Amino acid sequence: MNRVIKVARMQLINKGTFIGIPAMILVSTFLFTLVIWWLVRRNGAEGIMYGGGAQAPMWYFLALGIQALTLTFPFSMAMSISRRSFYLGTVALFSVCALVLSVFYYLMGLVEKATGGWGLDGRFFALQWVADNNWFIQIMFYFVLMLLLFMVGFLTATIYMRWRTTGMAVFFTLLGVLSLAVIALFTFNDLWDEFWGWALTWTAAGVTLWGGLAAVLMAGGSYLTLRRATA
Repeated sequence: MNRVIKVARMQLINKGTFIGIPAMILVSTFLFTLVIWWLVRRNGAEGIMYGGGAQAPMWYFLALGIQALTLTFPFSMAMSISRRSFYLGTVALFSVCALVLSVFYYLMGLVEKATGGWGLDGRFFALQWVADNNWFIQIMFYFVLMLLLFMVGFLTATIYMRWRTTGMAVFFTLLGVLSLAVIALFTFNDLWDEFWGWALTWTAAGVTLWGGLAAVLMAGGSYLTLRRATA
């Protein structure tokens, strides 16, 4: 446990990576959105306005998953830190950061509702599809999405650290072939209408459940790959 904590502290040597940059992205997108909403209102627009800027920090977490491995893994190996400790410390640190940010999203959603969408009838944090659920589902929805994006980046980085350029080329080639095969299957069998009809029935709880399962599978895959990765 001490080594896991030390890994987390090592990752936080550059606090901007895990804390500063996500905060800067969130604040800037929020302020830009408020200005845009104000301009739209000044132009006479009516009705609820929605902004998708709250997801901007989440996409940064995909890049963070790559950085968290490639920037510190070689150093941890030089410090004789085991791969298991490095993995647990890194994932634990991100999980805490994601949970804190998820709770922040939920609380800001409450403020947003109480202020009438910041006085502009806008929805930045309290998006209806998510905000209509109870507090637990809302927090877990954001947490799972952040964790899923982080694990996508982390798994990709472990593939590179294990098999280098050749592994990345094979991985993305297979991913492209699989994507084309699925698109062809749906196109030739006229399944797109059924697919979108099914996708539109998904709830925030359903996305949270299946997203969590995908994150767990990626976490397991990244750990198994990291066990044989080299710095």
